[in-house]
Amino acid sequence: MQPSYNGVAVPADGKPVDYSAGAFRVPDRPILPFIEGDGTGRDIWKASRLVFDAAVEKAFSGRRRIAWLEIFAGEKAFNRFHEWLPDDTVSAIRDFRVAIKGPLTTPVGGGIRSLNVALRQILDLYACVRPVRYFAGVPSPVKHPERMDVVIFRENTEDVYAGIEWESGTPAAKKLLDFLNNDMLRGTKKQIRADSAVGIKPMSPFGTKRLVRCAIQHALDHDRHIVTIVHKGNIQKFTEGAFRDWGYQLARDEFRAQIVTERESWILENKDKNPALSVEQNAALIEPGFESATPEFQKQICAEVKATLDAIGASHGRGQWKTKILINDRIADSVFQQILLRADEYQVFATPNLNGDYLSDACAAQVGGLGMAPGANIGDGYGVFEATHGTAPKYADKDVINPSSVMLSGAMMFDFLGWPEAARLIEAGIARTIQQKRVTYDLERLLPGSTKLRTSEFAAAIIANMAAGASAA
Repeated sequence: MQPSYNGVAVPADGKPVDYSAGAFRVPDRPILPFIEGDGTGRDIWKASRLVFDAAVEKAFSGRRRIAWLEIFAGEKAFNRFHEWLPDDTVSAIRDFRVAIKGPLTTPVGGGIRSLNVALRQILDLYACVRPVRYFAGVPSPVKHPERMDVVIFRENTEDVYAGIEWESGTPAAKKLLDFLNNDMLRGTKKQIRADSAVGIKPMSPFGTKRLVRCAIQHALDHDRHIVTIVHKGNIQKFTEGAFRDWGYQLARDEFRAQIVTERESWILENKDKNPALSVEQNAALIEPGFESATPEFQKQICAEVKATLDAIGASHGRGQWKTKILINDRIADSVFQQILLRADEYQVFATPNLNGDYLSDACAAQVGGLGMAPGANIGDGYGVFEATHGTAPKYADKDVINPSSVMLSGAMMFDFLGWPEAARLIEAGIARTIQQKRVTYDLERLLPGSTKLRTSEFAAAIIANMAAGASAA
């Protein structure tokens, strides 16, 4: 630990969060780095910090407190240090392990790469965790937003976000295209246009399995019963399709006693209903068109049925499979329809990077938008919690923006630290304030009969409602 980071002294009365043997050890006054954020981040952070400190004080009566340490990234860092992401910022997060940040600017097109992506890759924050739930009273474009209650685990380091790409017309792009067209695609009918820009989409068993492991463990720890692997494997068979296959493999290898796959559940249910059912009859029930399939394919499906019954018939049969976590998969485009029509059929998603980016925002749209959506980037021994929306610079320093995304990310952070009492106070304070129709402008304009509050006033109302809730309890 350094005595200071970017010239800011480390709080003398705080202690770093420790991590060893796979577990965090959190002192009563942990030092937590924060990045204020660009644009509206200044207003949002100021309000959120007041709520965080009030929640901790109320939950623990002074026994615990946060020792905040400001670190820098984005425009504020560039203006001070002529760097978008100073080394000291990364060092502080690495040394203190848990941090929280507001929104950061990333230009589209040329210039700097995404600072959020950079932090994830440098610190190997491989799981982007996005819980999406509805707070009663929040305006929504769907009839039953209360049916949405999911947690999305998005792989955070691979896929197209690896940033491996070459600009159209450059010598490097030409070199790669020559290799692809003249070597890798020789003898096929496929050719890539010579003026193409090219990006690489890496996906690995290692990256996939550790992400799916987190999703399943979350389901076990939080009494959730369905984990859905999202992919576009019908088209991208060796990347997205492999993501699905590696996910299932991890589930069977490491969580066999606690899980059942969707196809396994069909086989077991068929056998439960008719114990005399033959392997061939069971295979015909689970595979449409089985009777007209080739003998080789029929043999493959029969082998699957037999292997399932041999492996888990005793441990999962006779209805026992109904008590297990169901692992299923869905094609990415299908999921966008499903979360609109049957949101309550999904609980935990495990997704590749790009699909998860889209899916998390689409889910958030049903419960009030990104202003109500928290997020975290988790690695082994690290957690960085963040607003999921942009910087909205035209509203900067006007004290009008909804700070709920950062506040709810803070609630996630307190759960991560093992301080759930503070997390529940934040969530309850936000819920009560919204139910009173005392909201910021983004919700007020959609909520008839509501009172528009400034960002700072919204924070004060949440703190007051924490106290009211505690008194009522």
